[in-house]
Amino acid sequence: MIREAYLAAAAVLTDFLDHPAVEAAWKAPSRLPKMTVGGVAAHLGSAIERVLITVEAPLTGEAPISLLEHYTRAAWRGGDIDNAPNTALRDEGEAAADGGAAGLVKRCREQLAELRDRLPAEPADRLVFHPRGPWTLTLDDFLVTRLVEIAVHLDDLAVSVGQQAPDLPEEALAPVFTVLTQLAVHEHGPTAVLRALTRSERAPASIAVL
Repeated sequence: MIREAYLAAAAVLTDFLDHPAVEAAWKAPSRLPKMTVGGVAAHLGSAIERVLITVEAPLTGEAPISLLEHYTRAAWRGGDIDNAPNTALRDEGEAAADGGAAGLVKRCREQLAELRDRLPAEPADRLVFHPRGPWTLTLDDFLVTRLVEIAVHLDDLAVSVGQQAPDLPEEALAPVFTVLTQLAVHEHGPTAVLRALTRSERAPASIAVL
C-alpha cells in the first residue's frame, strides 16, 4: 500500500516539475529562504533519487527505529536554517539545479521507471539504512518520509511559481497526516493538538512541527 502510494505521489511530483511555470522561474527566488525555484525543484526531485540510493546502500545490522524517532532525532529540524544539515541540503539542491528543468524531469522519469520495477519486488520486511540519519528504517517507513517531503515541498514549489499545488492521492496523504499528527502530539501535547483541530477559541498559535 505505501509503495503504491509513494509511486503515485512521485508521478504527480514529476509531472508538476515539468510545468512550464517551473522552468520559467527556475533561477528566481523561491518562497523558501535562500533557495531558488530550481533549488526547491531539485530538492523535490531528490525524493525520487534518494529512494534508489537508499535501497542500494548497505545495511549496518542495526535495528530499525520508528518514524516518530526518525523525526525527533533529525538534526535539520528546529528552525535553524543555517545549521550544517540545512545548509548542506540547500547547497545540494542548488547544485542539482544547475542541469536545468528539462534535465531534472528526465532524471526523475527514468528513476521513477526503475522504482516501479524495484519497489514491488522488495520484501515486505525490507530494511534500509538512511545515511542522512544515520540510522535504519523499514523501507515502507522511509517511503513515508519521502511522502512527507513530496507533500510539503510540492506546496512550497507551487506557491513559488504562482500555481496551485497538484492534488496528491488520498492514500499518499493519509500516512503524511498520520506521522505529522503523531509528531505534533509528541511536541505540543495532545490537548494542544485537539484544540487546534476542534476549538479555535482555545487553539494554540501553532502546532507546526517542520
